[in-house]
Amino acid sequence: METPTGTQPDTAAARWSALMAARAVPDEILAHAPASPYRQDPERFRPVAEPPDTPSRRAAVAILATSAGRTVLDVGCGAGAASLALVGEARHVVGVDPASDMLAAFVGACLEWGMPYQGVLGTWPEALPDTGTADLVLCHHVGYDTDDLAGFAAGLGAAARSGVVMEIHATHPQAWLDPFWERFHGVRRPAPPTADDALAVLTELGVQPEVQRWTSEPRPLEDPDVRAARVARRLCLPPERAGEVATALAEHDGPTAPPAERVTLTWRT
Repeated sequence: METPTGTQPDTAAARWSALMAARAVPDEILAHAPASPYRQDPERFRPVAEPPDTPSRRAAVAILATSAGRTVLDVGCGAGAASLALVGEARHVVGVDPASDMLAAFVGACLEWGMPYQGVLGTWPEALPDTGTADLVLCHHVGYDTDDLAGFAAGLGAAARSGVVMEIHATHPQAWLDPFWERFHGVRRPAPPTADDALAVLTELGVQPEVQRWTSEPRPLEDPDVRAARVARRLCLPPERAGEVATALAEHDGPTAPPAERVTLTWRT
């Protein structure tokens, strides 16, 4: 979305779209990227045997406790970390994801954990006719992947018979990479959208969610070479420059793992 120079978007939804559009990878850099900087590794999103007792999980359990069917729709399901944290609470899970490798990992996890499931390959909210509705709609760490957060969130509410639990980072999860974009490409990144911007979009839609701000446990540190290769891909750099990225990461004084500040947004429907 383009905004005339010197003016500000007049709605929260337009502001979100403008903030996201401004942070898109420049076309000239993306055109020469050896691999998609947006690809994620399913291994990083697999469920664990003992899921952490987070505000998001507690909110989901509370909604399921008052729902007769105890069905779950996991939007942007990844490998199932969010929905399969509800094993023993949910009776059936529908996972939707635009990435086929993520959806395959979700299906494999459901089979491994004995969870009745349906997998839907598609984007949200376009996939709503294929997913149908559920008692609980989960959406963990997908909000910053859409330019149209208003339409995305409206779809979450339309699919939920009882309630929605949306978990996002306090600020755009890739903002910590901004110094590296300047270092390797000379690109100065604009200010990122935040959870407060997302909350403003929900408020504009007439949604008044319960807001819980909390700090998660950081991910275990990756092997330095694996991490450097992943960050190089994020920066649209070829694999042979991973050594330079490793050096930059070692010199960087910022976080060594994705931001740990989380926000859980819960609303009943």
